[in-house]
Amino acid sequence: MTTLRLLKVEAMRRVDAAAIAGGTSGFALMERAGAAVAERARALAGGGLRILVLCGPGNNGGDGYVAARLLAEAGHPVDLGGLVPPGGLSGDAAQAAQGWSGPVLDLSAIVDLAAYGLVIDALFGAGLARDLEGETAALVDRLGQASCPILSVDVPSGIDGDSGAVRGVAVRATETVTFVALKPGHLLQPGRAHGGDLHVADIGTGPAALDAGLAGGAPLWRNGPGLWEAAFPRLTAASHKYTRGHAVVLSGPATRTGAARMAARAALRVGAGLVTLVSPTGALAENAAHCTAIMLRACDSADDLDDLLVDERLNVVLAGPGLGIGAATRDLVAVAAAAGRALVLDADALTSFKGQPHLLGAHLADGDAAAVLTPHEGEFARLFEGTEAGDPEADKVERARRAAALVGAVIVLKGADTVIAAPDGRVAINDHGTPYLGTAGAGDVLAGLIAGLLAQGMAPFEAAAAGVWVHGDAGLRHGPGLIAEDLPDMMPAVLRALVPV
Repeated sequence: MTTLRLLKVEAMRRVDAAAIAGGTSGFALMERAGAAVAERARALAGGGLRILVLCGPGNNGGDGYVAARLLAEAGHPVDLGGLVPPGGLSGDAAQAAQGWSGPVLDLSAIVDLAAYGLVIDALFGAGLARDLEGETAALVDRLGQASCPILSVDVPSGIDGDSGAVRGVAVRATETVTFVALKPGHLLQPGRAHGGDLHVADIGTGPAALDAGLAGGAPLWRNGPGLWEAAFPRLTAASHKYTRGHAVVLSGPATRTGAARMAARAALRVGAGLVTLVSPTGALAENAAHCTAIMLRACDSADDLDDLLVDERLNVVLAGPGLGIGAATRDLVAVAAAAGRALVLDADALTSFKGQPHLLGAHLADGDAAAVLTPHEGEFARLFEGTEAGDPEADKVERARRAAALVGAVIVLKGADTVIAAPDGRVAINDHGTPYLGTAGAGDVLAGLIAGLLAQGMAPFEAAAAGVWVHGDAGLRHGPGLIAEDLPDMMPAVLRALVPV
């Protein structure tokens, strides 16, 4: 079963319970899970080399016992190590262990990992609720030195399935097989870095059980076109530049104009019909030397911006990149919000409200402004310090959710595991990207992409999620050598694949 929806640990338990209540036994689900693991193991294992299966005390270990049996029946040489003896297992895991006819090695007896062509990690699943320690932690540390591939069952042992956090120590897998749907911990760092290639196996729980598992929880998705492609801008024969929106990007002063220009170019490249770079008079010549299709207007104060926004065709304002930190920037944001324009706030526009998220939220509410905030972790911490959203003990999804509800705006909490959160509780986690995006100015381009999509009529959550994805796609297409200026010019190829002409 494939779905964009992500299943938290408790939701997965509800899926299993609903499938069992619907007539599928828990052991039948375990058999199918073990078969899916064995299938991936056959693809990974070197011919004739031994496979080591490490089984834990719960259902994850039961999946391992099933996989070991099936691999042995298929002729693979298999060793099995148990964290507890078979007599210490219960329920479906105990039944699975009964099907294993070989010896169960004590973990302390497993000393030569170099003898194996594959290790299957079936120690602990997504529901691990404590740190690994003692003999188990030592074994996980040793697995880190293994030269052979490691295939993890559900999640790499030691990874929290909901948050992606490492519980003491954690396995670094070559591949991970999980069931029904991905878990948030597969996409959130550091879990994402530990999981390797991810495979989702359908174990026959069925759509009704999935619906039961998802019922009542705040929607949580893996970001991708299936989430927002129906709302993605498409041109018709009647389209023209005025139907495609007009984005306004606020420029910083002379010598600090480049970030805003990159954002403006991104907004234009992603499809906004017109883009105006609003510039202090002293920076007009500098901006004019670099702009052609992007228009320029002078703006030296919040009053000037207020006068400019009398034109209702200017439907989106992007503020922040290179703008400067302080009261003048706060005033510009207040004017744009009061005018009721859709807003994208980044960088200096966020830091200017350091420790004042309630004030920022009040400005947004003043004009009922639809807004997207795009902080990285540092900007997020500064803006939300002292609030529940700024609690460093909360996971990234929860912090972004709290922040979105607090300010009444979509939050794009950037990083290798960018989280997009809406005030109504919807969240998407993005894993479509590349480390090559970790370069100066890439965040400014992202802000411009989101502004350009808002200008064309996308709702804030969908525009933010789509902007993050196309930004990542551009980075993936370019690869090594990427600098921020390259990203807008990757948009034709990205958009052609999304919306074929």
